[in-house]
Amino acid sequence: MKDFRGKTVFVTGGASGIGFALARAFGREGAHIALADIDFDAARQAADRLHHEQIKATAIGCDVSQRHALEHAALEAIAAFGKVHIVCNNAGVAVGGPLGTVSSSDWDWIIDVNLKSVVCGTEIFYPLIRSHGEGGHFINTASMAGLISPAGLEPYSATKFAVVAMSEGWAQQLQPLDIGVSVLCPGYVRTRIHESGRARPERYGGSGEVDAGVGATRQEAAENVMHGIDPDIVGARAIECVRAGEFYIFTHPMMRDFVEARFQFIRAGFDSADHSPALKTVKEWAPVRAAAPQSPK
Repeated sequence: MKDFRGKTVFVTGGASGIGFALARAFGREGAHIALADIDFDAARQAADRLHHEQIKATAIGCDVSQRHALEHAALEAIAAFGKVHIVCNNAGVAVGGPLGTVSSSDWDWIIDVNLKSVVCGTEIFYPLIRSHGEGGHFINTASMAGLISPAGLEPYSATKFAVVAMSEGWAQQLQPLDIGVSVLCPGYVRTRIHESGRARPERYGGSGEVDAGVGATRQEAAENVMHGIDPDIVGARAIECVRAGEFYIFTHPMMRDFVEARFQFIRAGFDSADHSPALKTVKEWAPVRAAAPQSPK
């Protein structure tokens, strides 16, 4: 998809941070924007900001951890603009900490928001996009933590690895339907991810401070995030990649070395398997049927 004029973009976590930056970037390209956020007042204020930039936008209150809320939000977006073409499954929270210190409610919360909401958002919207026949695109926000796993960030990394894996498979399934998929893997960006607990629903323990796992202390976590790049740069980068039909949206090229180090670790495991006496006893290998990740192009 190269021309976004008149298209509708649905963004979760759209009231601030990367979500708002994605909304603004597509809006500046002529798209209509449905801003979905758990904080409806913040979403309305964000929509007003877009209106001042001559961008058509509507605010939708939506707790993405609940499938029925996403279903209702989809209906609101269609009621406002008729169709949805691009979906940014962007809403996310951060939880981390030493092994054994992350509560079960925090695990439930981060899995429901970071992982299951991406599943629900994709399952809900892809038939709607398919039905109008005009093509579409999904941008699923993961993280560099979806490719590497820093110690203490395991809950966050687990959900983001899952988003990468699901997106790779969905890209292959949706390509024949003229629906593209990209996975956004930013490094540090100036958002409020380190303050995720501010909007945590009561069923997960309510609002309050949580260990976001993006620093040894909460102060360090805040500094790491607040020294990140401007979210608007991420929005502009997303536009570049969607236009080019690229699957991976990277924003921090200097982090290549961290990913390469992980690949070397993996390659070392395969090298060991090549010389394994135990594996040399295998008489016949089952055929390998798994497909390698492919670009949506």
